[in-house]
Amino acid sequence: MPEEPQAPATSPSAVGEEYEVEVGPVAHGGHCVARTAEGQVLFVRHTLPGERVVARVTEGHAGARFLRADAVRVLEPAKDRIEAPCPYAGPGRCGGCDFQHVAPGAQRRLKADVLAEQLDRLAGLTAEDAGWDGTVEPVPGDKVPKGEVPAWRTRVHYAIDPDGRAGLRRHRSHEVQPVDRCLIAAPEVEELGVPSRRWPQLAAVEAIAATGSGDRQVVLTPRPGGRLPLVELDRPVSVLRAEPARTPGAPAAVHRVHGRDFVRERAAGRTWRVGAGGFWQVHPKGADLLVETVMTGLMPKKGDMALDLYCGVGLFAGALAERVGPKGAVLGVESGKRAAADARHNLADLDRVRIEQGKVARVLPRTGITEADLVVLDPPRTGAGREVVTHITTLAPRRIAYVACDPAALARDLTYFATAGYTPKWLRAFDLFPMTHHMECVAILVRAERAA
Repeated sequence: MPEEPQAPATSPSAVGEEYEVEVGPVAHGGHCVARTAEGQVLFVRHTLPGERVVARVTEGHAGARFLRADAVRVLEPAKDRIEAPCPYAGPGRCGGCDFQHVAPGAQRRLKADVLAEQLDRLAGLTAEDAGWDGTVEPVPGDKVPKGEVPAWRTRVHYAIDPDGRAGLRRHRSHEVQPVDRCLIAAPEVEELGVPSRRWPQLAAVEAIAATGSGDRQVVLTPRPGGRLPLVELDRPVSVLRAEPARTPGAPAAVHRVHGRDFVRERAAGRTWRVGAGGFWQVHPKGADLLVETVMTGLMPKKGDMALDLYCGVGLFAGALAERVGPKGAVLGVESGKRAAADARHNLADLDRVRIEQGKVARVLPRTGITEADLVVLDPPRTGAGREVVTHITTLAPRRIAYVACDPAALARDLTYFATAGYTPKWLRAFDLFPMTHHMECVAILVRAERAA
């Protein structure tokens, strides 16, 4: 993903300039690379490799290393271009989707190209080196014909404009694109009818529809000094209020207004309590798919000692505990206080599971654990980092499962694992976020001498 465009402070803005360009390869972040006649790099959205377009600059200054732009006119379209199904997709509109203009199969090929490029550039790995077949796999049930959109997003964060209308943010902007519906929102979210109502004095409304239960929830964020409206939606919901964090980077404080302060998700044969602000896979089939993939790769044995790092509400810890049996042990580590409490609640019937709350880099060294058989880590988008990776490898695990939502972070961390002798045995990539540039990867790592 490119850094921010840099240029001397006195350089004039290039916003609004237009260039006719030949579009090059896709890049990480939902755009493609092009160059002006003078050689300046453009990261262009709403286009495809091989197209000829007119690109209008949306961000950057003359003399910067690169500029951001939108394709505002397509002169020579690629064969995989389609008419965007969503009326709010396109230059200057909703920033939630990157690839509405791309045929579904071609979207997955673009994501595969990005993953291959990141592995090669940041980790020095080919697809063969990584044990990857070179594809990004669709989630079962998500393969749809051209012109149709899978409705998969079970959590939608609506921004509210000054007139109280619900919408979605424009790309890299605080401006709101009002919508009457979001095509990628799950039917259970759409049933709430958030966009059909006005939300005076609010800055945001997050709508949540749990998978496997009838739980529905809205989290309301008022504007400074604003009051909560009376919530009347098309389905019964619990209502929470989010307060801005008092310190930068801290999570927002969330308070129950009406109903439960959690939703119940169903996955891996268990019911999971997920409190306000807690992480859960947004795709309704994501949790089960990832658990199945991770357990297949780790091949847990009875009596194993396993770690679940960045464990959230305990999804992988629970699956591991079922497989290592009463003589095994599982330690989960989670930084979020509410998520850690939920994990303890969710796994209270498994006395072989222990949950520690705190940052992985701090907690792991003080646990006293000197060896582990298996490790699963599902870090945030920034990745685990050198310090955590190094500590994991000193425990000499038999197998490591790395779940990654960002291919660049995955590739960087794979270089740290390689330094300690751990290499991918296999890797799979899943299109858990259709219409966007995001994907989810699972890499199974073993010591190099065991790789064969």
